[in-house]
Amino acid sequence: MDVFKVIEPTKNKVPFILSIPHSGTNIPSNKLNFYNKDQLKLKEDTDWYLDQLYDFAPKLGITTIKANFSRWLVDLNRNPENKPLYNDGRIITSICPTTNFDGKPIYIENYKINEVEISQRIETYFLPYHNHINSLIQNFIEKFPAVIIWDAHSIKRNVPTIYSQSFPDMIIGDNDAKSCDEKLTEIVYNQLSKTDLNITKNQPFKGGYITRSLGFPKNNINAIQLEMSKDLYMTENETKYDFEKANKIKNILEKTFKEIIKYLQ
Repeated sequence: MDVFKVIEPTKNKVPFILSIPHSGTNIPSNKLNFYNKDQLKLKEDTDWYLDQLYDFAPKLGITTIKANFSRWLVDLNRNPENKPLYNDGRIITSICPTTNFDGKPIYIENYKINEVEISQRIETYFLPYHNHINSLIQNFIEKFPAVIIWDAHSIKRNVPTIYSQSFPDMIIGDNDAKSCDEKLTEIVYNQLSKTDLNITKNQPFKGGYITRSLGFPKNNINAIQLEMSKDLYMTENETKYDFEKANKIKNILEKTFKEIIKYLQ
């Protein structure tokens, strides 16, 4: 199986890359026995159905890259040197997580992942994803004045180990204006704020490694992360795709993307 899937636009390309790094669910068969079977059934930290939620992107000229493998194999949104993204006491799972967000072990009791295995996973799964995004960026920046990477995420409404309160509906992360042109972030914020959703910027998420490592607005390379609560587009227990709720969110996202494309052109 390929490490990731690229979905090409169905109309003329625009300099817009949609990254979906946490919707993959696959784990190689030779590693499955090392995982806790109960945790494996749930894979609660998966950003479920985001490829379905964002499936309008190709018709807007957007290039989508989606991971095929689970974040529990390797987390594409973590620093490969395992430098923490935050220092406020929250649980931060590592590039090769050993627990879920609730702090529960994802591996069987006697298994301990070693540095050799971590390096192999980075080489096999992490680097190809990032290398391809970088290749897309370079291709776009040679042809267009500016480019944007939109890193799409979702999370359970409540994760006390990360945040003591319920999460807002949507959280825009631009690493405190370091990863994205402030005017572009404002366009996103203003468009999303026209709705009845609760929107915040950089609180409690500023963007992960993808946003922070790729966004250089001074070089016209913009990266922004959107985190959203899963119950916006899934059933109340956050287990199934809710078409009625999802269509509302899809419409909001599509309008936002159209405004971004206008700005880039």
